Amino acid sequence: MPPVLTVRPTVPASRKPPSPPGERLPERVRGTLRHAAPALLGYLAVRLLGLLVLGRWVHMRGHGIWPVLATSWDSRWYLGIADHGYDAAPGEPPGHRTMAFFPLYPALIKAVAAVTPGSRASVGLVLAVLCSVAAAWGIFAVGDRLYGRRVGTVLAVLWGALPVAVVQWMGYTESLFTALAAWALYAALDGRWAWAAGLAVGAGLTRPTGVAVAAAVTAAGLLAARRGSRPALVAALVAPLGWLGYVGWVGLRVGSWDGYFAVQRSWSNTWDGGSLTLRQLRRHLVYAQDPQLFLVMVSLVLIVAAALFPLCVADRQPLPLLVFTGVLLLVVLGSGGVYFPRARFLLPGFPLLLPLALAVGRARRHVAALVLGAAALSSAWLGPYMLLVWAGAP
Repeated sequence: MPPVLTVRPTVPASRKPPSPPGERLPERVRGTLRHAAPALLGYLAVRLLGLLVLGRWVHMRGHGIWPVLATSWDSRWYLGIADHGYDAAPGEPPGHRTMAFFPLYPALIKAVAAVTPGSRASVGLVLAVLCSVAAAWGIFAVGDRLYGRRVGTVLAVLWGALPVAVVQWMGYTESLFTALAAWALYAALDGRWAWAAGLAVGAGLTRPTGVAVAAAVTAAGLLAARRGSRPALVAALVAPLGWLGYVGWVGLRVGSWDGYFAVQRSWSNTWDGGSLTLRQLRRHLVYAQDPQLFLVMVSLVLIVAAALFPLCVADRQPLPLLVFTGVLLLVVLGSGGVYFPRARFLLPGFPLLLPLALAVGRARRHVAALVLGAAALSSAWLGPYMLLVWAGAP
């Protein structure tokens, strides 16, 4: 574990200078893209390595790589919503299990597929890949703003080399949600309150953990409103509306104020304050006579994430980042529901990687290359293991 770092988050001298007042928007975008290019190229290199390894495994097993990435597990639920909406299947009660899946991603699939060739499954996969690049860009932007270009680059590459990073290029919502969360946090740090609020609303319509983004923007907005910023106050009030709007709609559809939580209970998802998480950690790391590699990996990810949060606090990260990761950890670790997807649920929590990115960014180049290379190789191997060996959903 890296030592506790106590540098205050400040805008470093290496940060890209502000654009001249007369610079046109395309030129500004090109300049920003050039500044982020090392991070985006590093991210793409890591994920392409994972794709190549997955392609080799898939070929050896006689499968196709497209179905594995575009139409497996949760992807089928989102494609079903894009095709049929939330209407219950014949014989299914009104509060059916489909409502556990938030609407923005399937709505985007349906809208884009209506004006482009190809199947909705292909559109969903392309959207996930594009959103993953936008997410890596937003993650770089946050790291660059706080600690400089090198740390921002390392942060984006580390996010692409997480153990469950294969999900970033699947028909899942993690890439879309991370992109919305990263840019919402960046906008809040930059005082762009309309963007922060709008992106938080989008995040709240994408995943249940969108409540963490809403809480982060609301907390930052209220803090800025105390200093007299009316736009910040408006953003604080608007940010939760996406999450609250969908949860309220499910309640109206089901006919009960807690309808969404009833839907989650149908998936065995409840909140028990972490007692089930602790029991599962003991089971998989202490008592299991034949431990399963995937569940051991999930358990280690939960422990490392929980250990990194105090380092983030000690490092005095900005309030929006601490609120986001704190609420995310509270929701994921406190859940009494299914255990095996917990590492994936924490995938958007990129600020937890900042202490590691700082340590790697300040290390010698050969040490940094060794760490990032090892992370990329382990992620490239774990991805196909999750999809082709592990019997459950990633």
